[in-house]
Amino acid sequence: LEQALQLLASPNYTPSIETVYCIGGGSVYAEALRPPCVHLLQAIYRTTIRASESSCSVFFRVPESGTEAAAGIEWQRETISEELTSANGNETKYYFEKLIPRNREEEQYLSLVDRIIREGNVKHDRTGVGTLSIFGAQMRFSLRNNRLPLLTTKRVFWRGVCEELLWFLRGETYAKKLSDKGVHIWDDNGSRAFLDSRGLTEYEEMDLGPVYGFQWRHFGAAYTHHDANYDGQGVDQIKAIVETLKTNPDDRRMLFTAWNPSALPRMALPPCHLLAQFYVSNGELSCMLYQRSCDMGLGVPFNIASYALLTILIAKATGLRPGELVHTLGDAHVYSNHVEPCNEQLKRVPRAFPYLVFRRERES
Repeated sequence: LEQALQLLASPNYTPSIETVYCIGGGSVYAEALRPPCVHLLQAIYRTTIRASESSCSVFFRVPESGTEAAAGIEWQRETISEELTSANGNETKYYFEKLIPRNREEEQYLSLVDRIIREGNVKHDRTGVGTLSIFGAQMRFSLRNNRLPLLTTKRVFWRGVCEELLWFLRGETYAKKLSDKGVHIWDDNGSRAFLDSRGLTEYEEMDLGPVYGFQWRHFGAAYTHHDANYDGQGVDQIKAIVETLKTNPDDRRMLFTAWNPSALPRMALPPCHLLAQFYVSNGELSCMLYQRSCDMGLGVPFNIASYALLTILIAKATGLRPGELVHTLGDAHVYSNHVEPCNEQLKRVPRAFPYLVFRRERES
């Protein structure tokens, strides 16, 4: 069954397949409800038949809704209906159920948003919109088996997450390279008007200065403009972490930062997610992210996915397994014009997180 699912996830099939169903018999059901296949299930559709007379020869265990967990997954009933039939004096009841895996990790995000809206301090900010804010929070997300915490109660721009992260990892600072690919998340901060308002009149439009990627790969180098050659300049923090993970995975200094006080005036925007530390235990790589400014409605879902992907990629590059993402938040806030859409989001039931599948392996 696992091989069949991998085949259906291949490029030859994915464009034409929207949903994959697993429909018995008993041995197929049993395999579907065991790891690793059970972790891919988005729902279980179950019909329970209560008949006055019945005999069965094939049995397998199915999860119940509520607190019972199967393979580490807690299931909850989403829908149920019933039907009664009668024939020859015998009554048969049919119960139609849909069970979905309970996503407690997304629930912690939703609970934090709800808490900020109910209890947050009213704050003024540089945008002039205003926020509800709390200080100091933390969320944890499992990345095991390449599990990807991509929130399910709102749309997260996954392609944008991937393109921006690769842009960071290349040490790039020219936002036009993203906008040319349809990723416009930096357009406003790279505009001529915004750069001029920051006093960066010498920059070409869409040149963001020594922002995230530059600090990751060239920390401490003197920045001039986006298309200068910075090879060998500054500290390559990402390379240093990868090398240390391979040679001394118990090291306590495996971290990188984008917060360079001397370079902040040269940046279009100071970094919001600014520090990440890595930790290895039992062959698993975990990451702790510290984020100083946390836009819960738009930015944080994007940041969760981005650092989860980064951790999975670094684990893959160093022969480790992904472990956990620990997200520590400083000023966690909801913008006043996001309160209504966030309240709508809070009404939705989280689904299971997806898993990241690599279609091909790379040697380096």
